[in-house]
Amino acid sequence: MFPQGKMKAITFSFDDGVEQDRKLVEILNRFGFKAAFNLNSGVQSGSAPWCQNDLVVRRLNIAELPGLYAGHEIAVHSLTHPHLEYLDEPTIRNELEQDKLNLERIFNTKVRGMAYPYGTYNALVTKTARRCGLEYARGVSATGLFDIPQTTEERLAYQPTCNHDDPQLMTLADAFLKLTPQTPQLFYIWGHSYMLEANNNWHVLEEFCKLTAGRNDIFYGTNAEVLL
Repeated sequence: MFPQGKMKAITFSFDDGVEQDRKLVEILNRFGFKAAFNLNSGVQSGSAPWCQNDLVVRRLNIAELPGLYAGHEIAVHSLTHPHLEYLDEPTIRNELEQDKLNLERIFNTKVRGMAYPYGTYNALVTKTARRCGLEYARGVSATGLFDIPQTTEERLAYQPTCNHDDPQLMTLADAFLKLTPQTPQLFYIWGHSYMLEANNNWHVLEEFCKLTAGRNDIFYGTNAEVLL
């Protein structure tokens, strides 16, 4: 069971530590949700913007992060956001271990999980993640399910319920609210806050939050709290 003996939980996971996270955190905090923010400490700077649907996207500078993400979870996203599956073991270890150490120093907290850059990985990547002390790792393939991983191997190859842009988001929300499960069930939403801005659909996230917030039978936790 989740805390307070609850059998259902909702959590969020967002990548890259970008400027749009300011609005995202305000929404999550307003409705009482928790998220993991997956950061690339080696490139966490506003000096290297990129474009997404004509939107200029910038990462936040490190000094702002501890205050902004207070109350949420911080997780590894690798040092520089490469395709980890193409790298050798020492380089994978450098990407994960150094990012973990940097984030633990910046936030003065233990970092337990990660999101794979681009959502891609192989057996060597998951093995190295475990050796670096990471206890769960998330991909990007939507399952449409609420199942919870039961083993360490499953937790290091975890796939989310859906993305915040998934056309089935509200249908899944309705189904989740109607559940009276006998085993714990988890609604896990992942994404990028800059996509909410680029697609001009912040209202979808707010509608989801309004619908699912404040329920007595749901635990609202960080990734680590619900997966571990």
